[in-house]
Amino acid sequence: MNLLVKGRQEGREIVTVTPQSAGWNYVGFAAYRLGHNEHVDFDTGARECCIVVLRGVVSVRAEDTLWAEIGERYSVFDDASPYSVYVPHSHAVSIVAHGDAEIAVCSAPGHGDLAARLIEPASAKRSVRGQGSNTRYVCDILPQTAPADHLLVVEVITPGGHSSSYPPHKHDTDNIPDESSLEETYYHRINPSQGFAFQRVYTDDRSLDVAMAVENHDVVMVPKGYHPVVAPHGYDCYYLNVMAGPKRSWHFKNDPAHDWLIPR
Repeated sequence: MNLLVKGRQEGREIVTVTPQSAGWNYVGFAAYRLGHNEHVDFDTGARECCIVVLRGVVSVRAEDTLWAEIGERYSVFDDASPYSVYVPHSHAVSIVAHGDAEIAVCSAPGHGDLAARLIEPASAKRSVRGQGSNTRYVCDILPQTAPADHLLVVEVITPGGHSSSYPPHKHDTDNIPDESSLEETYYHRINPSQGFAFQRVYTDDRSLDVAMAVENHDVVMVPKGYHPVVAPHGYDCYYLNVMAGPKRSWHFKNDPAHDWLIPR
């Protein structure tokens, strides 16, 4: 099974994953690089979206609401949370760049009556997870405590020489509160950009067991199974996670073989 979607290193469209291309039901993801005055226009249709300003400054219009010149990061590796915009289903969207910019469009089925809204950096909770060489830096952009129909969005920075999504965990079974069923994409950025990271996706019975070398702008799709990430020495790894499933709740199960790694 091919779970790696290679990102384009040039051009406007970096990478696109749809439920149809992934062979699943919920998560969609796209990333774009834009020059000054370049734009992306779409209709959300039957889906909700979270637009994340990865870097640069853009203006976002959803129907008659405009958020002008939002964004303040030069890089996803800046010590700052992003600006984002939540847009419900059945909305026309236009995104215009003011200078060089990179944006992500995260999507899932939408059906509620939520309003479009700006998600400011101050509301995106930042935290440190793990310890030692398992330390990583997390920013919750659209957590389950914030209004949405299905979408969950979070970004993580893993320093070089560290692991994350570790100990290996999975969320592919509807067994709340022990575990929830969520599809997931990882959009990877590497610093310096010529570097790489490793990600493995595997199930208990190893009917799925794929190890991937991930480069800058690549997407890893996680339909099921455990999915740890390792950043080699000298190369920091950023990823933007998009999760969605039948229930908007994140509960995960650690691989029992590696659960001993968690301090008690």
